[in-house]
Amino acid sequence: MKEYRKGAENHVSSGIDNKELKAWERNIRRVTPYVPGEQPFDKDMIKLNTNENPYPPAPGVERVLHGLDAEQLRLYPDPSIKLLVEELAGFYHLSSDQVFVGVGSDDVLAMAFLTFFNDTKPILFPDITYSFYPVWCELFGIAYERPALDEQFCIRKEDYYKPNGGIVLANPNAPTSIYEELGVIEDILLHNQDVVVILDEAYIDFAGASAIELIHKYENLLVVQTFSKSRSMAGMRIGYAMGNPELIKALNDVKYSFNSYTLNQTAILAGAEAVKDKDYFEEGIRKILATRERTEQYLRELGFSFPPSGANFLYVTHQQIPAKELFEALRKEHIYVRYFNAPRIDNYLRITIGTDQEMLHLYKILKKYIGKYEK
Repeated sequence: MKEYRKGAENHVSSGIDNKELKAWERNIRRVTPYVPGEQPFDKDMIKLNTNENPYPPAPGVERVLHGLDAEQLRLYPDPSIKLLVEELAGFYHLSSDQVFVGVGSDDVLAMAFLTFFNDTKPILFPDITYSFYPVWCELFGIAYERPALDEQFCIRKEDYYKPNGGIVLANPNAPTSIYEELGVIEDILLHNQDVVVILDEAYIDFAGASAIELIHKYENLLVVQTFSKSRSMAGMRIGYAMGNPELIKALNDVKYSFNSYTLNQTAILAGAEAVKDKDYFEEGIRKILATRERTEQYLRELGFSFPPSGANFLYVTHQQIPAKELFEALRKEHIYVRYFNAPRIDNYLRITIGTDQEMLHLYKILKKYIGKYEK
């Protein structure tokens, strides 16, 4: 388990010798950046590598965009994001002072790391999880440790019983797709009532119960979600956090300390419309879950195995063919999936659930390739 502390290791962790740097270069903060999923510009591609939703946002979003008066863009947006905050509060049966909105869940999570993780003790998150977490730790000088998931990629809850400076868990986890039942989450909360616990629920709408129901019971719990997956608005960059009013006030205080106008006017209006259309939201989730189930059948037939998914993607490995080879073969067919060249997971592919037609095409291409391989 690797641990980082504030400041002194910036150059060392980047493999840079201070003696080789010019005087002005020595004060540059250097971190190993997060590597986002590729955004290819391929006219005939099937894009299954960044977990975007294959369906458009709610119809009301399009109406807002078409009806937008350009005159509105002359003015700064509402810094409190009141319209969207109130819609989200109503949707989740919370009060407005329990909701914080930011520019995508990455912005919200980065703000939360900066706000809540200021102890000398390390924060804890799994060895296999969202790869932005260690980047923020290095950037903000936060010590951290990474307890290993078990052989089935599940959390060992006992690893989170020791003293720490905070806990971050993605549930469902990425890139593994595994959803931990609320009993596991609550057990970890019970053992960590003296630090902030962040639940990153980017994919929760494709899984089971959200930890939102625990907010009223645990004042140190912050639940973070996004419009990028189930609400089909990755391009609009809207994320939000929910927790007790003291946590939300602390986030807003940090936000107002360096950028009060975070979310643009268009995103606020479109986001509010998306939240209003609950029927469209739920129907979109049902469609993706049905396609996910059919895709699981396709892939099992071809010799793939994968953990039970609680997300809009599958995390697959083949019994004979290396993941990197399959990744490259699919790319040649203009099908993009995600490959992580990292310890323990370098023989897995993360495959986003697209439309029925896209997943059927994926199946046919894989079947053809695997057939040749077996000959």
